[in-house]
Amino acid sequence: MTQSLLLPRAGGALYEYTPGKAGSFSVPAKPFTGRIAFSAAHVVCDPFADADPLYHSQIDWNSTLAYRHHLWSLGLAVAEAMDTAQRGMGLDWNSSKELIRASIAEARSVGGKISCGAGTDHLFPGPSVTIADVEAAYEEQVGFIEGEGGQVILMASRALAACAKGPEDYERVYGRILGQVKQPVILHWLGDMFDPALAGYWGCKDDLDDAMDVCLRVIRSNADKVDGIKISLLDAGKEIKMRRLLPEGVKMYTGDDFNYPELIKGDEQGYSHALLGIFDAIAPAAAQALHALDADDLVSYEAIMEPTVALSRHIFQKPTYAYKTGIVFMAYLNGHQPHFRMIGGAEGSRSIVHLAELFVLADRAGLLADPELAAERMKPVLALAGIRP
Repeated sequence: MTQSLLLPRAGGALYEYTPGKAGSFSVPAKPFTGRIAFSAAHVVCDPFADADPLYHSQIDWNSTLAYRHHLWSLGLAVAEAMDTAQRGMGLDWNSSKELIRASIAEARSVGGKISCGAGTDHLFPGPSVTIADVEAAYEEQVGFIEGEGGQVILMASRALAACAKGPEDYERVYGRILGQVKQPVILHWLGDMFDPALAGYWGCKDDLDDAMDVCLRVIRSNADKVDGIKISLLDAGKEIKMRRLLPEGVKMYTGDDFNYPELIKGDEQGYSHALLGIFDAIAPAAAQALHALDADDLVSYEAIMEPTVALSRHIFQKPTYAYKTGIVFMAYLNGHQPHFRMIGGAEGSRSIVHLAELFVLADRAGLLADPELAAERMKPVLALAGIRP
């Protein structure tokens, strides 16, 4: 029987918790086909690198690439070098290039699907930055990814958000970049709850409907160069509205880590594919649920997905941008990496109370592959906070 743990509540009270049975998700060898499902994959830092852990963290390449193979083995696609990998939040463009090159090569070796984030994060926003500078920065990153043979995910730009005077600047930049790409890209609209520097994106302050109109104009003007758009606004209604307005052939990829089951399931007018950070943490459950959806077994689909929502909402609670800590903690608990250390020291971005509740919610969702191992790994994290049996 798995050992009990003493877990903390807010305020300092402790309670005893005994994990349940191991998760038992069965994923068929054949791929699911009804939806395209990207997991935005995290990176594993190298805890033994003799480098500044805040500004020059190093990647553990073996563990990082092994995790991508784990995702591909479940039939999931990999969205590489995104914010889940701490892109622009510890992972700089030079490290991202290494990651993109290595992951594309690994994807080819197993026939795995991969798309990679292109942004402007090597261009530091400031008063001297111009729209032309933003265009050049995008061109550099897009050119690198396409030069490696990868599909581009065109990420939102902090520099563009800082220097754009209005919607026309967004239309100019996106029109120029989309006019040059070799294959259709996935646009990436990340809300300011994920990155406060992106507030007012598309040149529309505090009005998502106006911002959506600008984004749709960009897509309609370049529909042959847009595979789809991923939106992360944590607003199911806005996503459904936009999904119904997309040109024929342009996909909606949900990035809504609060409402993904219903958005992927869809309705009589359509559905969303997925490009989600939470799929990194719930990969086995997500894969089995998508197979159930292929079989029109909505009862099983909902039974698998529903318990994961409480976990996801917990991981993505405010401040939302700290969600990466929970994603990496799940990988640590499930034995995908030997330590709970992160690029930029981000393991400290969530409290011990938060991590304890994450442990319980993961257990209730059947997402602890080996509860005994997870309990053993929880112990030193609790001890670091002064909690010992």
